[in-house]
Amino acid sequence: MVINPRGLALLLAAGISAVTGIALAFFEGLDFTGLLTAAAITFISALVLIAAALELTFSRKVRKLQLLARRLSGEQDDNGQPDIRDPFDSIARDMRSFADRAQKEIDDLKKVEAFRKDFIADISHELKTPIFAAQGYVHTLLDGAMKDKAVRSRFLRKAAKSLDGLDILVQDLLTLSQIETGQIKMRMAEVDLYQLTRDVFEQLEGKSAKKEITLRIEGPIRKVMAYADGQRISQVMTNLISNAIKHSSEGQQVEVSFTEKKKSVVTRVTDFGEGIPKEHIGRIFERFYRVDKSRSREKGGTGLGLAIVKHILDGHHSRPEVESAPGKGSTFSFKLPRVKTEKQEDGEHNKSAKN
Repeated sequence: MVINPRGLALLLAAGISAVTGIALAFFEGLDFTGLLTAAAITFISALVLIAAALELTFSRKVRKLQLLARRLSGEQDDNGQPDIRDPFDSIARDMRSFADRAQKEIDDLKKVEAFRKDFIADISHELKTPIFAAQGYVHTLLDGAMKDKAVRSRFLRKAAKSLDGLDILVQDLLTLSQIETGQIKMRMAEVDLYQLTRDVFEQLEGKSAKKEITLRIEGPIRKVMAYADGQRISQVMTNLISNAIKHSSEGQQVEVSFTEKKKSVVTRVTDFGEGIPKEHIGRIFERFYRVDKSRSREKGGTGLGLAIVKHILDGHHSRPEVESAPGKGSTFSFKLPRVKTEKQEDGEHNKSAKN
């Protein structure tokens, strides 16, 4: 250890005081016992002084290290000087900080474990429902219902429907897993959102016709160009429009609208159905979350559609927004980077030239 001048001076003072104390005691004519007592007192005093010197030296070294660390990190006190505190206070503060970080990690692990348990319970239930339904129909046929042609045909159709639902669930799970693990990469290109929406309408035409629901795009026919992965945004629109149909009453309509801003396009899917209570809006993008589980299961669906929407939009550096009120319907919206068409660019150029 390198001792600074002040520490060396204290050590010399301790030594000199010890020698001086013994010499004075000797010249004062003390007996042997008194001499030992004086020596012990001076020796203890010297030890105290030495300990104080070492502590001072150690503290100064620690403070220098702290000063260097604070300067490197740029931390300052209220006066704009490097923030130096008592070294032991700093150690205690670091220990508390470490304990807080450790507790946060423990809490995060507990949340992950709770999520894992909930997910396993949810997926087990979702898989069990179509499997048990198909199993019931098949066993009924095997137990003798095969002889009745009408019953056989009806039960086979129901079993097939249950298995189709199971296939959709597995496909949705696979898609969600691939997006989360990065196996599915977003392939960005120029996409016409207007035409993409019309294509989705055609795919869902049978579903909307069963409930006599009208699907329409607000505004004139035009190109609405955005920069996105067309296949994945088609998946987003399919899930949002399908969800809007599911939660609308017969004879209503589902509207899609586009708001073109300077650098972005906002897409909105609006229904006028049952709406979502405020307390549920923050959770509807979670896997298998259902506002009303009994009614939702009757309407079908895997409970993964909105979770897939959220993850796809995350991959586009966007996020879904929701406005809803019970009994008044819901509007789901998201934003994508805009790509201007030549006509739009010419129009803006002419407008600026006139100004």
